Amino acid sequence: MPATGTQPARQAFIGLGSNLKNPLYQIRRAISLLAALPDSRLIKQSSLYRSAPMGAVDQPDFINAVVHLQTTLMPHDLLRALLEIERRCGRIRTYPNAPRTLDLDLLLYDDLQCHEEGLTLPHPRMHERAFVLQPLMEIKQDCMIPGQGLVTGLLAACTEQRLECISTS
Repeated sequence: MPATGTQPARQAFIGLGSNLKNPLYQIRRAISLLAALPDSRLIKQSSLYRSAPMGAVDQPDFINAVVHLQTTLMPHDLLRALLEIERRCGRIRTYPNAPRTLDLDLLLYDDLQCHEEGLTLPHPRMHERAFVLQPLMEIKQDCMIPGQGLVTGLLAACTEQRLECISTS
């Protein structure tokens, strides 16, 4: 990955989820699109997991994964790229926690902590979600979520959430 100007490469972790229109296909397609992002390189991807929906529970199960990117894109630029991938994959935002073809969440960007218009890092609810923590721990076991703690300890508090590994990376 060539550096753009003097911008150093950053470590970003992206959460993926889908429960509509062939979710396995949607997640695999999204991983390919993430790997093709400009000024970025896919470092690692987790296994694929099946999880029960949270919030609006009267909907199909989700397929989830996490990817690790190295990127020189700034956080807002990376977020815009994620939203564009969602759009290309048919994401329509109807109501919070609605079924979706694709959901891409910027979970972590280095150790950055921010709460700005449209961007909160680390992702505000990631530390409460087994479908984020388990795949994140798989690809970076010693991962620390700024302001929350080690993923391993946070995952121990999510044992009541149903999560099934369906495909190893």
